[in-house]
Amino acid sequence: MASDKVIGLTDDTFDDAVAEGVVLVDLWAPWCAPCMMQGPIVEKVAQTVGQKAKVAKLNVDEGQATAARFGIRAIPTLLLLKDGVEVKRFVGVQSEGVLIEGIESALA
Repeated sequence: MASDKVIGLTDDTFDDAVAEGVVLVDLWAPWCAPCMMQGPIVEKVAQTVGQKAKVAKLNVDEGQATAARFGIRAIPTLLLLKDGVEVKRFVGVQSEGVLIEGIESALA
């Protein structure tokens, strides 16, 4: 469920999308109720950070290889990556403020 502000990722596009800059990736699934709560928050974060960082989503049912590579055991999990390297991980529903604070920290 990507939008004009949130990039939809797959196993094939993940590495290229996160290779440069700061990227927040929401790992989710359509059957996950907490993920449905997290979705609108991720949209707001994308609008707030604008061009400073990318915001993306990966459906773990379709991106099983990437989810396995990062050892995702619960969703929603949000990965904050800088130049392709994980710098922070958020498990469970997170507030807009917490996510923006994490992004700002990674940008510093």
